[in-house]
Amino acid sequence: MSILTIVEEMAISKFKATCLSVVERVRKTRTPILITRHGVPVAQIGPPQPAEQPKSWLGSMTGTMQILGDIVAPASDPEEWEAMRD
Repeated sequence: MSILTIVEEMAISKFKATCLSVVERVRKTRTPILITRHGVPVAQIGPPQPAEQPKSWLGSMTGTMQILGDIVAPASDPEEWEAMRD
């Protein structure tokens, strides 16, 4: 959770009377509002955090494997191949 910069404070009684318009204002301006009761903070209204985008599966394994040996050479001796025999 990130820390939001509070620009405005509002008494809880005023928030209760204007709740829907306050929420709409926060949605439009993305500016958080601190709700207080007798000057003591009790709640904070702020915009939601952006949804985390799922990572693409392409490249997701980059850097997790190591190539050992020659991956181009045949796995066995070509003289042992049945197809190569006369």
